[in-house]
Amino acid sequence: MKYLMLVCVDESVELTPAERAEIPAATEAWVSEMDAKGIRLLGDQLAPSSDATTVRVRGAGVLLGDGPFAETKEQIAGFDLIECDDLDQAIEVASKHPVAKFGALQIRPFV
Repeated sequence: MKYLMLVCVDESVELTPAERAEIPAATEAWVSEMDAKGIRLLGDQLAPSSDATTVRVRGAGVLLGDGPFAETKEQIAGFDLIECDDLDQAIEVASKHPVAKFGALQIRPFV
């Protein structure tokens, strides 16, 4: 079953320099492990939410908004498309992601 795993972080969370320095290597290790297992199909980091544009159509008008689509502290920082046997495996995969320690990973199955 395929899942979209949204990597969500509160952009105001302050990490220590040591914690921040660990993230790239820990993320690369997670990516390498999941790629080797054939679980991770695609993924990437996103630009900050301040670079987002929200598009809505109301009547005949296209409305544009700066920033994320929702007013929330946690913003989508990246995504991974994963293929797992079931939700339990998807949860295990998400729990191993380095961002799970200070952010949130949302897992959503495809319809």
